[in-house]
Amino acid sequence: MKLSHLSQTLIGSEIVKLGGEIRERIRQGETIYNFTVGDFDPQIFPIPQELEDAIVEAYRQHFTNYPLGEGNLDLREAISEWAKTSQDLEYGLDEILVASGGRPLIYALYRAICDKGDKIIYAVPSWNNNHYTHFVEGEHIIVEAKAENNFMPTAEDLRPHISDAVFLSLCSPQNPTGTTFRKEDLQAICDMVVEENNRRSEGAKKLYLMYDQMYWQLTYGVIEHFNPVSLHPGMRPYTVFVDAVSKVFAATGVRVGWSMGPAPILNKMKAILSHVGAWAPMAEQKAVARYLPQTAAIETYLTHFKNEVEERLRRIYNGFIQLKEAGLPVDAVAPEAAIYLTIKIDLAGKKHGDALLQNQADVTSYILNNAGLAVVPFYAFGAHKSSPWYRLSVGTCKKEEIDEMIGKLQTALEGLS
Repeated sequence: MKLSHLSQTLIGSEIVKLGGEIRERIRQGETIYNFTVGDFDPQIFPIPQELEDAIVEAYRQHFTNYPLGEGNLDLREAISEWAKTSQDLEYGLDEILVASGGRPLIYALYRAICDKGDKIIYAVPSWNNNHYTHFVEGEHIIVEAKAENNFMPTAEDLRPHISDAVFLSLCSPQNPTGTTFRKEDLQAICDMVVEENNRRSEGAKKLYLMYDQMYWQLTYGVIEHFNPVSLHPGMRPYTVFVDAVSKVFAATGVRVGWSMGPAPILNKMKAILSHVGAWAPMAEQKAVARYLPQTAAIETYLTHFKNEVEERLRRIYNGFIQLKEAGLPVDAVAPEAAIYLTIKIDLAGKKHGDALLQNQADVTSYILNNAGLAVVPFYAFGAHKSSPWYRLSVGTCKKEEIDEMIGKLQTALEGLS
C-alpha cells in the first residue's frame, strides 16, 4: 500500500510500544515489575481530590461545549497568576496558549518555527525530539549528553552547532534521566543563545528555545529548578515554555497543558492547532482554573506526592548502589527530580549458560525474562544502541515490591558469567 513518505518513515513511540507489550504479558499472568511508561497508577497516585471534585462539578454544570481556541479566559488568568507567584514569571493572557497536554504544544511549536531542512538541536537521551524533527523534515543536530554531566547538555556541547540552527530543545527536569540543569550551566546556555541571536542580521530567523519544564515542581532534596527567562531576561523573546498538570498532579489523563511565550509565536501555534482540534476539554479547563488558585491545597498535595515518589526513587537507587558495591555490573545516578531514575545495567558480552548477550537489546530482554524488570533503554530516547543506561519510572511502583525486585535482579546478575 503506497502512502505518504511521512507515514512510511515515521517510527511509532518505542516507549508506548514497549509498555503495551509489558501490560499484555502482565495480563497473561507474568510477574513483571513495570517501570516503563511515564504514567501513574491512579490507585497509588490519585489526582488531587479538589481537582477531581472540580472536574465532576464542571460536567454537572454542563461545561461540555467547545473551549476557546487559545484556552478559556479564566484558565489563562489562573495560569498567569500561578506562573507569577510560583516562578516569578510574568506572562500576559495573549502570551499563554492552552492545549490537551504538552504534546500538541510541542508539535505546534516545531511546526511554527521550523521549515524543511532547518537545523534542530537536541541532546540525547531525550524524549521524542527525534520524532518531532522528523515530522517537520528538519535536520537532526544530535548532541550526545555525557554521564559525567548527568546526561544534561552543556553550552560547550551545544556551541559548535548553533551558528545556523533555528530550534533548540531543552528539558529540565529531564525525561528520561530525572536530572536537572545547574544554574550556572543553564545560564551559560542562555548567554550563548542571546549572543548568537544578537549576531544574526535583521530579518534572519532567530534561534528559538523550547523549554519543557513539565516536571519542574518535582525536585528533591537540595535540587532547585531554574528557567531561562528568570536567569536571563534577554531570553524572553526567544523562549517558549511547555508545562501541564500531567505530571505534577499525577493527572496524565486530564489533558490540560499550556505554553507561555511571545504572542506572535503562540498565535501561529494556535492557528496550527485550530486545524488539529487539540483543545483541552472544556470541563477540565474549568476545573484546573478553579484548582490552581488553591495554594494551600496544592502545597498539601505536593508535600505528600513528592515524599511518596522520592521514597521510591531513593530506595531503588540505594538497592542499585548496594548491588554495585557487591561487585555487580550496575550503577545509578542519584535521584534529583521527576519520577525517573537513571540506571546502568552493563551486561553486554556476558553469558547466560551458553547464550551470549551480544548487545544491549539482548541485555534488555535478559533482565525482563530473568528478573521480571521492565525498564526503557536509553537507545529508545535516541542514544547510541550500545548505551547500557536505562530509564526507570516509579509512577506505578508499589513500595512493597522494591526489595523483591532488587533481589530478583541480583539473582539474575549473579547467573551470568
